[in-house]
Amino acid sequence: MEQKIRIAIADDNTFLLRSVAEKLSFFANADVRFHALNGEELLKKLGDSHKIDVVLMDIEMPVLNGIEATTQLKQRYPQIKVIMLTVFDNDENIFKSIKAGADGYLLKDVEARDLYDGIVDTLKGGAAMNPSIAMKTLKLLRNPFDMENIGEMDDVKLSQREIDVLEQLSKGLSYTIIADNLFLSPSTVRKHIENIYKKLQVHSKIEAVQKAKSNNLI
Repeated sequence: MEQKIRIAIADDNTFLLRSVAEKLSFFANADVRFHALNGEELLKKLGDSHKIDVVLMDIEMPVLNGIEATTQLKQRYPQIKVIMLTVFDNDENIFKSIKAGADGYLLKDVEARDLYDGIVDTLKGGAAMNPSIAMKTLKLLRNPFDMENIGEMDDVKLSQREIDVLEQLSKGLSYTIIADNLFLSPSTVRKHIENIYKKLQVHSKIEAVQKAKSNNLI
């Protein structure tokens, strides 16, 4: 008889939680032992019974989010595999998840077979990842400078008008056209762009747009 894979799911969205459990129900040896609605509840249930092989971890949860929960889980139960299962695929979440000790990273729209195969692969020492996530991870590893600067934008606050200007810049528009589109004078647009450069600590339009996109500012 094939050994059961003991699974726990942490997700505050009960609809998505049921959806994940339903996907796993197609596989006879996938045994969902319990679920939790936040990281704190997950850790408490693991404390009661940590005979779990893999946790499917959402990121955005109340009380204790998935990244913080992963850090604590890995400190207490390093043998348990953690696969982030989320709708968010931005660089910061990927980097922080890997740093916290996550063994894989999948998006919630993953097909049932791919989810199951990802779990099996991770338990064998691999790393479950959507192709898009794998590409982003490779990009981060190839650019250590980007990794060092992830999260540094947490305190940066752009005004709505500065965001509007950045979005126009990202389309390759000139200052004059941006001014017309936003009903501003070209000198006001230049002033906004100067402020954007200072806040983002960049020196060109290309850098500003790239940094803003990588930090989900636009």
